[in-house]
Amino acid sequence: MPERLSSYQTLAPFGAPFLLFLAVLLIAPMPARAEADIRTRVVEGTDLSRTREALIESIEAEGLVVSNIVNFNEMLARTAGDLGRRGAPFAAVEIVQFCSSVLAWQLIEESPAQVALCPLSISLQLHHGRPKDVVLAWREPQASSAGRQKAIELLRHLVQRTAELAR
Repeated sequence: MPERLSSYQTLAPFGAPFLLFLAVLLIAPMPARAEADIRTRVVEGTDLSRTREALIESIEAEGLVVSNIVNFNEMLARTAGDLGRRGAPFAAVEIVQFCSSVLAWQLIEESPAQVALCPLSISLQLHHGRPKDVVLAWREPQASSAGRQKAIELLRHLVQRTAELAR
């Protein structure tokens, strides 16, 4: 009668280094991904202009500088025909970009690739059929480092303050 091999003996031809490699591979933590989640907040009973001014005031109150305001709706409207679309999907949409040099340095010192998180931005969306509701949207990085956690806290604070001021 043939002798049965144990599972360890079956892997024995690969040797102890292979088994060690396999064990490390199976229990090693996965590397942190540099993804971001999209968050939104509806500010009811306001308009785009008032909400934009509230956002800018909130940013500047933190000692930060608005670096750019992108009229994204213009780009959507301009390219709609070329892409077979009827027009922009929003009544209006703008993206406000801003930066914190302290936060940027912290993020970059944690990992140079995190420069991709800069500048921070918050969009203001006015949808057709909802002229008195502005949707704020922002990319929230995963909280895998102290710098990312500070970015999350800053973005949430700015959105909260903007919603309070815009009403």
